[in-house]
Amino acid sequence: MFRRLRWFVGLNQKKWSTKRLVNVEQQPGLDRPNHLPVLDAVHEVAIYIHRFHNLDLFEQGWYKIKVTLRWEKGEDSYPGIPARVVQYEAPEVASDNLCRVWTIDDTDNSFSTPPFRIKYARQDVFLSIMISFYLSFGECEGHSSAVILKFELMHAPIIEMGPELQGSLDAYAASVHEFKIPPKALRGLHSYCPVHFDAFHAVLVDTSIHISLLKASYHTSQQKVSSDSRGSEGSYVEDYVGSNKVMLIKALLAAYDILLEDLRRISTGIGKAIDLTEIAFESDATEWFSSTLPTCVKSIDGEPSLELSDRPQVGAENSSQSIDNLTEKSIEPFSWDDHLLSSFQSLGNQLLCLWNIFLKFHRENKTKILEFLRMSWVIDRRTEWSIWMVYSRVAMPHPNMSNGFEGTTWSHGMHRSLISTRRVHDDPIQIAAMRAELHRRGISQMRINNRSLQDMHIFGDPLLVPIIIVERMTNLSHSACVNSNFIPLNDGGRLILENGSRATKKLCGSSPQQNEHVLRIVIFVHGFQGNHLDLRLVRNQWLLIDPKIQFLMSEANEDKTSGDFREMGSRLAQEVIAFLKKKMDKASRSGNLKDIKLSFVGHSIGNLIIRTALTESIMEPYLRYLHTYVSISGPHLGYMYSSNSLFNSGLWILKKLKGTQCIHQLTFTDDPDLENTFIYNLSKEKTLANFRNLLLLSSPQDGYVPYHSARIEPCPAASSDFSKRGKIFLEMLNNCFDQIQAHCDDRVVMRCDINFNTSSYGRNLNTLIGRTAHIEFLESDIFAKFIMWSFPELFII
Repeated sequence: MFRRLRWFVGLNQKKWSTKRLVNVEQQPGLDRPNHLPVLDAVHEVAIYIHRFHNLDLFEQGWYKIKVTLRWEKGEDSYPGIPARVVQYEAPEVASDNLCRVWTIDDTDNSFSTPPFRIKYARQDVFLSIMISFYLSFGECEGHSSAVILKFELMHAPIIEMGPELQGSLDAYAASVHEFKIPPKALRGLHSYCPVHFDAFHAVLVDTSIHISLLKASYHTSQQKVSSDSRGSEGSYVEDYVGSNKVMLIKALLAAYDILLEDLRRISTGIGKAIDLTEIAFESDATEWFSSTLPTCVKSIDGEPSLELSDRPQVGAENSSQSIDNLTEKSIEPFSWDDHLLSSFQSLGNQLLCLWNIFLKFHRENKTKILEFLRMSWVIDRRTEWSIWMVYSRVAMPHPNMSNGFEGTTWSHGMHRSLISTRRVHDDPIQIAAMRAELHRRGISQMRINNRSLQDMHIFGDPLLVPIIIVERMTNLSHSACVNSNFIPLNDGGRLILENGSRATKKLCGSSPQQNEHVLRIVIFVHGFQGNHLDLRLVRNQWLLIDPKIQFLMSEANEDKTSGDFREMGSRLAQEVIAFLKKKMDKASRSGNLKDIKLSFVGHSIGNLIIRTALTESIMEPYLRYLHTYVSISGPHLGYMYSSNSLFNSGLWILKKLKGTQCIHQLTFTDDPDLENTFIYNLSKEKTLANFRNLLLLSSPQDGYVPYHSARIEPCPAASSDFSKRGKIFLEMLNNCFDQIQAHCDDRVVMRCDINFNTSSYGRNLNTLIGRTAHIEFLESDIFAKFIMWSFPELFII
């Protein structure tokens, strides 16, 4: 196979050189030497596949990863050619779980990992294999085309074995995940690249990408010189300097600088010294080239190359020389070819030597390098994903309704003062939607041009990505609270967390000793007529950010969400306590249990079930362990002021025909006296006060849950309601605010407004009644990815 591979690569290199040779010969009118060296280079894209981690694959069976590389523009251009494969470590011993043969397909120039067998969730398969692809330098004109890196998840049923296995795997791609490598990154890049595929094939493939520009072989062509094209040597020099050959050498210079800088950065980051004594820079050709290079070609793609002290500097007597001084008397006719070839050989040899040093260094420190690159990736993603996030800080309203609300004096006086501060047409839903739309329009005008890998699940169509408006709620009466945790930046109001660096280190596994002593448990609770797997996408994101969590996908109320909230809360509490005791006993037996962090995630009425469960007496000993609460579109204030007439009609039918008790409780018809209704009394319980972090996720497009109810904020309709209903609503709101404001100095309270792109939904009943956006929380994980990776401090200990 290696013999076939070497022959195949050599053949394609010959194709590249032949193509470039034809291009040179087709340029008429240039007076050049009879023997013209044709210089060429290749981008080497090395892809290190470390581990395949099964998060949530639905099917057992045989899997493998197929990798291809192609230019984004030009279907006729050559694809990336598999050049070499290095197996860092021997595959797993169990032969029935992992084949030992990787393959290269000559028809589509693809590489496939050895097939491996997936039997259970959270299974790890360590592949530890690096594949390098070659891309011809400047295959697309102008060097402005990006490269598409494509990963395919190939699957075959468990019954396939033997010779039939490979054919079955090659026939079916279960999922595809693509990344774009920008043109700038082709000069040099070292980046972590997590491959997740899609929601139905949730896995994590730990991968890193390493790119450099290297010299290829050069050839000499004999070219006829037309007598009509003969001119002075000066015009020849001017023509030649403006050619792509000079740009190629400048590109090699830039690639050398980038690779050397990245080597030092990685070496410092992992705390391992790297031996660069093998590098002996041959300066003669490069000094001559640098000193005589005209200013018009001092850059690549319009940008200057990096300058490092390691590259030899040109003396003052040479630096003043320019192309204008090169005349017929001052230069030999063929000296430019000699010097270009000498520069090309010198640069290429040193760059190749430096690249080989890196490959050796990577093989010796592959795990540490991967962890370091992952840490850098986490930091960069927080900045990159802020494109779709708007950060602000809002004061926490507190109307202080605990005294003096008897009679009509308060009703008319207080309500009128509230009305006077609000314009009639200020609909919060419309304001939120307009704010998100304006931000989306700004994104459409942005030009994203950097050296980072671009995940095509997000960057494929940036306008389809949800806009997230993050509001940090602060209590202005506590000066310490205003300045805690969030620091305003100089980029138009974007905020970050002070302890972000610590959380990033924990996220990347730099403090495992501390994490081993904390039992981290997350409870996921579905909504009305839901399934215990409804929140699996949010769970998967949490597992990616903290693989050591213990999670419970609650099943206690599956097919039982039509009854009384009190009964549902009791069942959940018993389920949680049983799960907690089981995990605590297991951790205690190992002697590592030091603390417990208990978090909850609820969707829709699942949030009311969670809060009801927390009022149960059996939960009281565990309230001090509460850590993070993520409320996804939860009707915390009920449906007293629901403006969705179509949805309200559906609720009325459920109450009349089905006798659904929880719907009566949601709409405050479970008791004639509003002060005896379930949700009103639930607001008096301290269900939100003990969480260290509180996130309220809402969407203005969600018609199933009132916008103000999901956000726990004042409602315009209630502000103009002078009846007892308005008073009851404001009392519930005040009760919730009292809990939210508790322990303000050391807790985080945020509202996250998720604005989905509804342009592809179409007009149907689900869209009209707002069900589509309500379910989108369960079918999309991008919003969870943005929030969790932007604020990892809230999700890890």
